[in-house]
Amino acid sequence: MRISGLFMIVAGLACAQDTPPPAQQTPAQQTPAQQTPAQQQPPTPPTPDQVSTRPNLKLPPPPPKVVDVRMPGEAGISFGLTGWRPFGNQYLDKGKAADFGGPSFLQLADSQHGAFGVEVGVAAGLHNTIKASYWYDKTAGAVTPSVDTVVFGQVYNAGEHITTNTKTSDVKLSYEYLTWPYPVERRHFRLKTLWQMHYVTVRSIYDDPVKSATPDVNGAITSFAVLGSKSVFTPAFGLGFHEYASRNLHFEADLSGFAFPHRFQLVDGEVTLGYRVGHIDVRGGAKLFHFRTSPKQDYFYRGNLSGVFVGVRWHSD
Repeated sequence: MRISGLFMIVAGLACAQDTPPPAQQTPAQQTPAQQTPAQQQPPTPPTPDQVSTRPNLKLPPPPPKVVDVRMPGEAGISFGLTGWRPFGNQYLDKGKAADFGGPSFLQLADSQHGAFGVEVGVAAGLHNTIKASYWYDKTAGAVTPSVDTVVFGQVYNAGEHITTNTKTSDVKLSYEYLTWPYPVERRHFRLKTLWQMHYVTVRSIYDDPVKSATPDVNGAITSFAVLGSKSVFTPAFGLGFHEYASRNLHFEADLSGFAFPHRFQLVDGEVTLGYRVGHIDVRGGAKLFHFRTSPKQDYFYRGNLSGVFVGVRWHSD
C-alpha cells in the first residue's frame, strides 16, 4: 500500500516536469491613431535644362531646312551700262493753261544722237532688289510747220525751217519684290511686283537759223532761239517675269506704268536676254517708253520711243 502510494507520487512529479509553463501574457497593443495624409502639391514642370539632362527623354527632330537657291545676280550689288537706238516721235502741243490763240502743235525732229543709260542695283532680302537707273536720249534736226506756230512764246512762220534740239531723260527708282513662288527653293522662275518712281524731263531748244543769222533793216541781229522744258514726277506699278534657263543664261521681261486722267501718262517696258561670264552679264533686248506731261499746263510733251539695246552689267556675287 505504501509502495503504490509512493509510485503515484513519483509519477505525478514526472508529469509536472513534462508540462510546459503557461505563456506570459503581454498587455494588448494599442492601435496607432489614423493619420490624415498631407495635401500633395502639383508637380512642377521641368525646365529646359532639366529636360535636356534626362537620359531617357527624346526630343522631336528639328524641321527640315528649306533649301533656297539664289541664282547669280540675286545677291550683293550690281552696276550696269546700256546703249540703245530709239525709234518713234515726240510732239509739243498747247495745253489748257495757254493764254494765246495760235496753234502750237509741232512734231520734233527725230534724227538720233543715241540713248545711253546707267543703273545701280542692291539686293534687298531674299530675291528682292532695289535699282536706281538713269537714261537720256538726244535728237536734233529741222522741221517745217505747215501753219504759223507758237512755241514757248516765239512765233515761227509756216514753211520756214525750224531746228529742234531735244533731250529726253528718265530717272527711275524701282523696288522689285518677289511675289511668287515663295519659298523659291530650287525653282528657276520668279514673278516680281514692281514699285517705281519716275522723273521724266523733256528739254528742247528751238530756232529759226536763217532769221537768226539775217540782220534787220537796221543791221541788228535778232535771235529767234527759245528754250522750252517740261517734266513729270509719277509713280509706276507693274510686273516682272524672270526665268533662269541655267545659272548663266536668264530671261527678263518687265512692264510698268501709271496714268492720271487728264494729267500724265507713263508706260515703261523692257525685254532682256542675258548671259553671264564670271562677274560680267552681257545683255541685249528691246525697250519701249511712252510718256505725256500734264496738258493742264501751257505746253505739254508726249512721245513714243522704242528700240533695241545692248548693255553690260557687273555683279559682285
